[in-house]
Amino acid sequence: MEKLPLWVPDEARKKEANITKFTDFVSERTGQAFPTYNDLYAWSIADIPRFWALMWEYGGIKFSKSYGRVLSNPDQMFHSRWFEGARLNFAENLLRRRDAKTAIIAKGEADAQLRRITYEELYDQVARFSHSLKEMGVVAGDRVAGFMPNIIETVIAMLAATSIGAVWSSCSPEFGTRGALDRFAQIRPKVLVTVNGYTYNGMPFNTMAKINAIASRIPSLERVVVVPYTEAEINLKGYPNAVSYRQFISPRQGLEIEFAQLPFDHPVYILYSSGTTGAPKGIVHGAGGTLIQLLKELILHTDLKKDDTIFYFTTCGWMMWNWLVNSLAAGSTIVLYDGSPFYPHPGTLFQLAEEVGITIFGASARYLALLEQSGVKPGREYNLKQLKSILSTGSPLSVESFKFVYREIKQDLCLSSISGGTDIISNFAAGNPTLPVYAGELQCRSLGMKVEAFDPEGNPVFNQKAELVCTAPFPSMPVCFWNDPDRQKYRSAYFDTYPNVWRHGDYIEITDTGGVIVYGRSDATLNPGGVRIGTAEIYRLVEAFPEIDDSLVVGQKFEGDERVILFVKMAKGEQFSEELKKKISAALKENASPRHVPARIIPIGEIPYTINHKKVELAVKKIIHGEDVPNREAIANPQALELYRNLEELKR
Repeated sequence: MEKLPLWVPDEARKKEANITKFTDFVSERTGQAFPTYNDLYAWSIADIPRFWALMWEYGGIKFSKSYGRVLSNPDQMFHSRWFEGARLNFAENLLRRRDAKTAIIAKGEADAQLRRITYEELYDQVARFSHSLKEMGVVAGDRVAGFMPNIIETVIAMLAATSIGAVWSSCSPEFGTRGALDRFAQIRPKVLVTVNGYTYNGMPFNTMAKINAIASRIPSLERVVVVPYTEAEINLKGYPNAVSYRQFISPRQGLEIEFAQLPFDHPVYILYSSGTTGAPKGIVHGAGGTLIQLLKELILHTDLKKDDTIFYFTTCGWMMWNWLVNSLAAGSTIVLYDGSPFYPHPGTLFQLAEEVGITIFGASARYLALLEQSGVKPGREYNLKQLKSILSTGSPLSVESFKFVYREIKQDLCLSSISGGTDIISNFAAGNPTLPVYAGELQCRSLGMKVEAFDPEGNPVFNQKAELVCTAPFPSMPVCFWNDPDRQKYRSAYFDTYPNVWRHGDYIEITDTGGVIVYGRSDATLNPGGVRIGTAEIYRLVEAFPEIDDSLVVGQKFEGDERVILFVKMAKGEQFSEELKKKISAALKENASPRHVPARIIPIGEIPYTINHKKVELAVKKIIHGEDVPNREAIANPQALELYRNLEELKR
C-alpha cells in the first residue's frame, strides 16, 4: 500500500529553501549534479571531508587561522580529529551581528511584559560580563556553571564565559541540591551563575537556601553571581562569595571583547547523561564541532534565515537550549520561555507564537501529545500566519500527534520530528523543507552523518527495525568524557558493540523513502521470546485510546524469559476495567503482533519522567526487579517510582 504524505512543499518553498541554495553551491564547487536530496546525502557521506569543508565555507565560520586538514584518521572513528590547525572562538561566531536587530525575546510565566535585547545590546552585556570574569581570573579551560532558568542573562553568561575560552555547563534550578551537585561538583567550576528563585505553574520557588547548600560543597567556587529574577532586591549577607549580577557586571560602556582564539576542539560545553541509572556522565563538547554541526542543522535542515524568529520550549538542562542559542550565529531572533507551557492556560506557547511572530516552533513530543489532550486547537484560536515549521524531539512523535499538528495547528507547514542526543549535541535524523512529511517518520538522515541500521551481526538493513549506528566520523562527537583520562568510559559508551562504529542506543528503521522511524531506546527495547520490540510501537497504539492519559512499558524477567508489562495512567474520569484490558490487547495484537500484547496491564497513578520530558523506563525496570535507583533528582517526579515497587500483579 502506497504511503500518502501529510504535507508536500510547493515549488516556491523548495526553490527558496536554504538547502536548495546549498545544493547549487555544492554543485558549483564540485561540478556534480544532485537532482534529489538522497543524491546530495549520498555525496555528503561518500566525501565527508569535502562536505564539511564546504559547510565551513557556506556557514561563514569566523576564524583567525584556517585549518590545515579537514579530517585526520578518517578510518579510525574513535581517534578522528577535525579541522586541525584552525583557531576560532565560539562566542565570536554567535555575536557576528552588532546592530539593532532583535537578538532575543524572553518571556517568563510571571512576567507582565516581554523582554527584548538587540544584537548591539547583547554584545555590550557580554563584553561587560566577560570583562568581569577576566578581572577575577577566569581563563581558558576554567568552568563556569549556570544553575539558571531560560532567561536572557543565561545566554549572556554563557557567551561571556566562552568568549574567554571557559567551559559552560548548565542545568535548570528545579534540580534538587543533590542533582546539581552530581553534575557541578565533578567539573569543579570557578564561577556559579544563578538566580534567587523561579516560578513554575504559578508558584514561586526561592532557591537561595539551595544555592548556599550547593556552593558550600564545591570548594573550587570563587564567586557566586546571583541574578535577581523573582525579587528585584536580594540580600546576600551570609552567602559567602556571593554577589548580585548588577554588582558583578562591569559598569563600563563601549568595551570590546577580546575573543580567545582557540583550537577547533577546545571544550565549549559540558552536558550530562540523564543520571537515572547511575551517576551522570559529563560529556565534553568542542567549540568548532558544536558550531559547524548546529549551523548545518539550523540553516540547512531547519531552513533558518536571518529574518526568522525561532523558539524551542526547553530548559537550560536540555541540549535543545544549546541548539536553540546557536541560532544567534545565523543572525536570527531567538525566543526564550521560562515556566510551565500550560500556565496560565494550555494555549500559552501559541499565544506567545502569535504575539512575537514565531516562524519556527519547537517542543517535545510529550508537549504535543498533552496539547492535544488539553483540547486546544491552536490553528483556530491563534493567528499563526507566520509559522512555517514545527520541530519535535525528546521521544518519538506518534502518528496521532503528526495528524493533530496538521489538523489543529496548521496545514501548510513542515513538521520535522528530529532525533539525536546529548551525546552528539545534534541530530542523526532531521527535517528538510523540500521533502514530504509522512506520519510517524523523520524526514531524512542528516547531511554528513553516515547513519545506518545494523542487525545484531552488524549488517546494514533497510525497512527493518535495528540499531542506529554511525559508521563514519562527524565533527560533533564528544571531545571526551569528564574525568576519563584514558577515554575508556567514552569508548565503552559507544564503540564496544561494533568495532570502529558509533552505536547510539536507539532502535530505528530506515524506510524506502529515505526517512527514519524511531522505536525508542534500544536499551529499553523489549525482548519477549527473543523478538525485539521498540517501546514506541506500543505507546503509539495504547495512547490513542481516549481512556488512557499516559503509559509506560517495560520488560520483566520471568521464568527464564522476558515478559511485557504495560502500566497505564487513566484519563480523568475514566476507570480501569477488564473490558479495557481486552480492547488494548486486541488492538496490539491486530495492529502490531501477538508478541506486543502485554503479559500484564496494570493501572498506575503516575508515570515518571525526566526533567527533560522523557519517560523513565529503565529506572522503573530496576524498581520492579527490586534494584535501587540512584540519582533520582534527574527525575521530575521521583516519588512516582515508589508506585511500582512490590506490585502483587508482578509476582505471578
